[in-house]
Amino acid sequence: MKYLLLSLSLFISVYGFTQKSLTSSVNPFIGTDGPGNTYPGATAPYGMVQLSPDIGTPGWDRIAGYFYQDSIISGFSHTHLTGTGAGDLYDILVMPVNSKSSKRIEANGYRPFSAFNHQQESASAGYYQVELTDYEINVELTATPRVGIQRYTFPKDSASQVYVDLGYALNWDRATDTYIKVVNNTTLEGYRKSTGWAKDERIYFVMQFSKPFESYTLFEGKNKVDQEATGADTKLILNYATAEAEQLVVKTALSTANIEGAYASLNTEASHFDFDAYRKQTEAVWEDQLSKIKITTEDQDQKALFYTMMYQSMLAPTLLSDPEGAYKGADDEVHTVQGFDRFDTFSLWDTFRAAHPLYTIIQQERLPDFIQSLLAHYKETGLLPVWSMQGNETNMMLGYHAVPVVVDAYFKGFDFDAELAYEACKASATAADRSIPIYSKLGYVPAAEENEDWSVSKTLEYAYDDWCIAQFAKALGKKEDYKYFSKRAENWKKLHDKKTNFFRPKTEENKFVEPFIAKEYTRFYSESNAWQYYWFVPQDIQGLIKKTGGSTAFKQKLDSMFSLYPKPTDKLPIFSTGMIGQYNHGNEPSHHVAYLYNYVDKPSKAQERIREILKTQYKNEPNGHCGNEDCGQMSSWYVFSALGFYPVNPAQGAYILGIPLFEKAEIKLPGNKKFIISTQNFSDENTYVKRIFLNGELLKRGFITHSEITNGGQLLFEMTADATDQRLEMPKPDQVYK
Repeated sequence: MKYLLLSLSLFISVYGFTQKSLTSSVNPFIGTDGPGNTYPGATAPYGMVQLSPDIGTPGWDRIAGYFYQDSIISGFSHTHLTGTGAGDLYDILVMPVNSKSSKRIEANGYRPFSAFNHQQESASAGYYQVELTDYEINVELTATPRVGIQRYTFPKDSASQVYVDLGYALNWDRATDTYIKVVNNTTLEGYRKSTGWAKDERIYFVMQFSKPFESYTLFEGKNKVDQEATGADTKLILNYATAEAEQLVVKTALSTANIEGAYASLNTEASHFDFDAYRKQTEAVWEDQLSKIKITTEDQDQKALFYTMMYQSMLAPTLLSDPEGAYKGADDEVHTVQGFDRFDTFSLWDTFRAAHPLYTIIQQERLPDFIQSLLAHYKETGLLPVWSMQGNETNMMLGYHAVPVVVDAYFKGFDFDAELAYEACKASATAADRSIPIYSKLGYVPAAEENEDWSVSKTLEYAYDDWCIAQFAKALGKKEDYKYFSKRAENWKKLHDKKTNFFRPKTEENKFVEPFIAKEYTRFYSESNAWQYYWFVPQDIQGLIKKTGGSTAFKQKLDSMFSLYPKPTDKLPIFSTGMIGQYNHGNEPSHHVAYLYNYVDKPSKAQERIREILKTQYKNEPNGHCGNEDCGQMSSWYVFSALGFYPVNPAQGAYILGIPLFEKAEIKLPGNKKFIISTQNFSDENTYVKRIFLNGELLKRGFITHSEITNGGQLLFEMTADATDQRLEMPKPDQVYK
């Protein structure tokens, strides 16, 4: 078991119970309003359980089950996605009720619900609390990695009940087969199988209650049954008589493999009913994770933002295997792993950009398990995952972006089977679907008629992934593959139109598609337009500058990117949020763009834009994300950028320098090493960087390398009130830095 619960005495001695704890700075409500699509409930870092309130009504705003503007709660389910656009999961809904209310509404399927208000609601890392005002029941949630723990404080009532609803489904999700067995008057077991975005999702559970229930009613659909129920819609109502302020603790242990695995989760992680002990243990684990970076700031909103972004960067990927190593694989078979934990929920189109590079710094102990999980998916399916969840390939989005994640980990020295990893990368780049055969033949993906054509985006992203494979092949001595994939890495040039100076869709006959308006959102660009995808050549920024017409033209185009605002009459899609000109921080293709000013000797412009994005697109409030948080990518951008650097090419081992948000930050590294980011002349007025020193030496380049961070040292930013520009050495296109 890699998850070690810290003892209560250790928690007290190391962290105490003061407001100085980093967990108290975390605000899980950030992103629960607006387009963030986050959930506020309780979870452990990278945990299988995400125990969180469900409003119970569908809709885009309730993708994560909860929407801050709503005023009812229909229960608490055990699995949720963090910050995505995919309406799935919501497994095992549990709801405490009593005789004080019997209201029902059609919108939530006539399930019991209660009003609530935010004045009687709170959340922190690993903990959530809310008063169900219609029932006067206080609900508290916490979690270990595989067990959700609830504590209900009831008023006096002879008709208190707990609903366990396996038929409950929301948005894209639909239960296909469920099972509940009443083992005895304190224990239930069963499963919920469902389909939706994940086509074959399986959650097995064991549920235990701290107090025996007096009686129960079990339903198969609308029919009452005795001890066991099966079918697409099963439900159990447990009956209690409660005294004033009586507490009931409910533990729900999960496995994706079988009921035996759920019992293993329960016995390993939750052997007692002391809710406060579980809460404190999980808070201690969060405190340990958050303390990997310590910042110095007097601004409490900035502190809350930073540690909430760190927290949200650790909500995915999520555990898939149980304590015995068993899990439901992407081939729909049950597998058992040894020596590592199997993870899933890899939102790779988003997270390859910044989240996974961040993990290589602050999650070095988990990173090998993440890579082994990607390779396990390859062994199960013959391909690396595209967007995998709960042991399913969803094939959402585009690219084969497990490739840069694997290649980056290889060059940063993480231990795994390199030959197997290379085989997996090559297989994914030569697959027989996702337009890859015609891309290989023509050197670009031709325009087609389907709604999500994405031909320009596919071409640019495939070319980047091919660069990663080329570097991998070179390092492994595979010369012919290096030449082949290096040539494919230049395919971005085939869609560049010199006349308009944009990447444009082409027909199979090599003709540009007409008409063309760069700011329009068309089917040829994935959730973006031609402006936003122009900059996605991270493997060869110097080549892109040359194609654009040189440094001056490139700088002018960057200026236009940030100043060409949409007109009031322009039709913007739902993912066009966080707009600064055509720059769209609410969606991932724009995330590296501000840093590109460094490549044309204008670091002051990069500093201006980075600081603007940090201060305008993130807020310490429910509507604090300008777009979907996307499983850690939006938050990881903030963490990197607030520290003062960012991986423009996520697999190159180089981090482009920006501007630190804090007076000082300290990254705690394995081996008692530290990397300290400090400032000189730090003030509100000094918003530019004059000079940068690495370990006391003046830095004449615009980047630092991964090993310079992980070996420990000090990066000093000398701040100034005046814009200061200079020519900086930048990463070379055909080099990986270690």
